Amino acid sequence: MTRAGNTALDEELKTLKSVERPAVIKAIAEAREHGDLSENAEYHAAREKQSFIEGRIKELEAVLSRAVIIDPTTLSGAIKFGATVKLVDEDTDEEKTYQIVGEPEADLENGRLNMKSPLARALIGKEVGDSIEVKTPGGDRSFEVLEVAFV
Repeated sequence: MTRAGNTALDEELKTLKSVERPAVIKAIAEAREHGDLSENAEYHAAREKQSFIEGRIKELEAVLSRAVIIDPTTLSGAIKFGATVKLVDEDTDEEKTYQIVGEPEADLENGRLNMKSPLARALIGKEVGDSIEVKTPGGDRSFEVLEVAFV
């Protein structure tokens, strides 16, 4: 995982523990004061939210405990984890830029490509000027690597 991804997940964990968890505990206590819990919608909603928060805390703690931080600025050469890659779709001439990141920090809308995705797997080991073919749900696509940076 990149340092930025680790930091983002760590911040989410801190927010869940210091803000969200105490707020939901308070909401449960307030809902209990309203009486009969079997028909108390506020109580059930708060308990459901608490369950989600506790599950997410455990998930984040597990991911962060196993994370290996990679600093892309120390890398160079062919495309590998952490690389920022500028591609051109050979059919549409549309240019896109992606950074290859770990699964927990992947966000395609923001240009962070899961290293396990078909496109990322096809890019690994390639260099500027190489063409790749990728099978996507929308059909086969061809891309050319325009730039590779490790930032």
